[in-house]
Amino acid sequence: MGRAGMINSGGESGANDLQQAVRTAVINKRAGGTGLISGRKAFQKPMGDGVALLNAIQDVYLAAEVTIA
Repeated sequence: MGRAGMINSGGESGANDLQQAVRTAVINKRAGGTGLISGRKAFQKPMGDGVALLNAIQDVYLAAEVTIA
C-alpha cells in the first residue's frame, strides 16, 4: 500500500496566523507532509488576508528550497 501523506490541521485562529501557518507548513513539509488544513485561519479573516495566508502556504509546498529534513 505504500506510504500515506500527512496533512496537518492548523488549529484556532489568532493574532499571528500568517506566521504560524507558514511555520507549520515548513515543519510539515520537512517531515514529509503533503498538505495543511487551514480553515479558520483563512476563512475567518477578511478575504484579502485569507487569500494571502493560503498563497503563503502554497508557496511553501511549491518551494524547491524547502526539502525533507
